[in-house]
Amino acid sequence: MRPLGQTRPLLAYGVPAAAGLAIGGALSAQGEDPGSAILGGAAAALGARGGLGAARLAGKYAPNIVAAAQEKAVIPLGNIVGDIARNIPTESKVRSKVAGKAADIIAAAEGAAITPGAQQLVGKLSAGLGVPAAAGLGGLGGVALGAIPGALGVPGFQQGMGIDPEAPGSSNTTNAKYGVSSYATTQYV
Repeated sequence: MRPLGQTRPLLAYGVPAAAGLAIGGALSAQGEDPGSAILGGAAAALGARGGLGAARLAGKYAPNIVAAAQEKAVIPLGNIVGDIARNIPTESKVRSKVAGKAADIIAAAEGAAITPGAQQLVGKLSAGLGVPAAAGLGGLGGVALGAIPGALGVPGFQQGMGIDPEAPGSSNTTNAKYGVSSYATTQYV
């Protein structure tokens, strides 16, 4: 396993770039304005990069997480199962079967250790699940961020920017220049 400061360039830059292009392209294909699609793609790339960093940390600290889970959850659960088993009558068949199986499972969980292979598996699983989720949330945040310049009227962040200067009601028509009202302007008066 590589040290925390060393990464593979294809993984460190390629995956976030691919996520940014995919999310940006999907946003553009869904009719999002160009500025929001670009912001969404950029935020998705940043989210994917953050997801890779989180996956690396999850793989690195997997033994500590397992030890904390054993201390906080598995051992107290074993105590609860033991207490319940003590309250079941001794001659009961349920006590010997269920309590014995539960004790075996809890003993296996208490003795579980994270091997280097399992540690890498935790990192790969968290990358496989966390990176797409982080990229999607980043893209959603980028679209939300693009709504701010869109509300301010910044070009490139608005839907339907095409305006026909010769359309009825426009100030560029011949009638508008001479003050003649058209049907389009008189119907709402």
